[in-house]
Amino acid sequence: MSEIWFRTGEATVLAAEGQYTDAMPEVLIGSTRGPVGQAFAGMMGQVQGHTRMFVVRDLNQLVRPATMMTTKVTIHTAEYAELLGGVVQAATGDAIVDCIIEGILPKDGLDELCMIIMIWLDVRCSEDENLDRKDLYRTNYEATKLAIGRALRGEPTVEELIANRKTVKHYALEDIIEY
Repeated sequence: MSEIWFRTGEATVLAAEGQYTDAMPEVLIGSTRGPVGQAFAGMMGQVQGHTRMFVVRDLNQLVRPATMMTTKVTIHTAEYAELLGGVVQAATGDAIVDCIIEGILPKDGLDELCMIIMIWLDVRCSEDENLDRKDLYRTNYEATKLAIGRALRGEPTVEELIANRKTVKHYALEDIIEY
């Protein structure tokens, strides 16, 4: 395996109608001996409101490569923390293992890699009595696989970004600017 030094990827998978379960993971993958490994080791403590945890599929099932996840949103409630460390963590772990099975992540040399995944979990999920946990799983599973694949393939390429500069714009810019 050629060394993976520093790769980034992201993906967005939208929620089902009426849900707040959009998933938008941002992934950093790299060698344990490089800057990603240093960042990973530096995350081995806690910051108030932004829990960091190893990704496990279940008790005693730490995924490979070793992966640290944290939330992009400040945690204020136990319900939010439970969703993050439950359904979202399980979906993330399953996606990582399936990336190995499907050859997206190289099986050889996994202990030489580590990942950091920043998770988007909408605070409304923890307040929604009608939360569809299956949809929460689906969006996080699909988005994590997409983000890892994009990181390892280097997508989007610079050529793609240049080509779509005037045809793709951030959703927040709708009715604000015209290309």
